[in-house]
Amino acid sequence: MPKLFSGPEDRRIKRALCIVAHPDDIEFYCAGAILLMTRHGAAVDFVLATSGDKGARDATKSRAKVARIRERGQELAADVLGVKRVAFLRHPDAELVDNLELREELVREIRTSKALDAAWPSARDPLTFPKAGPPHETAEAWCFGGVQPTLEIDVGDVLGKKIEARLAHASQTTSPAALMRRWRAVARVEKFHQVNLR
Repeated sequence: MPKLFSGPEDRRIKRALCIVAHPDDIEFYCAGAILLMTRHGAAVDFVLATSGDKGARDATKSRAKVARIRERGQELAADVLGVKRVAFLRHPDAELVDNLELREELVREIRTSKALDAAWPSARDPLTFPKAGPPHETAEAWCFGGVQPTLEIDVGDVLGKKIEARLAHASQTTSPAALMRRWRAVARVEKFHQVNLR
């Protein structure tokens, strides 16, 4: 059985796909790993299930306006991270449901990206969502936010860029100076649970 990837700078990683629920989730959990991948030439795509259309404290803004602002923040952050493709599935914020529609959309995005590092076993099965594109097999998944990480990545070398990407989400940042101070202290290590899909 092939060895798991050693980390984001593993030269076997040529393409990766990051799937999250909301704009700025990537910057909170894995922007450093993304930077390390793109720095060595890997192509990384982002898929966001929502546009964060409820992520505002100002109730006078419409959800459509909030979504536009949040999407623009994610696009700016992606640029800082070296990511060229960002796809928004535009499901309503705080209303994501694990159903066949969402699964098919995710399978389509994985098959479109052809990433080595993405999760969804259904993407490899030709009889599952056949209209979502040709099957594609991913090597492994890195899940963040779990309780038993198996991979810890020191992102200190790219911490400044990670912070810059997070600050691109200006609508979500009340105090840039406080965020920079806090993140310099706590955001140097990113943790993942690796899942072998080979």
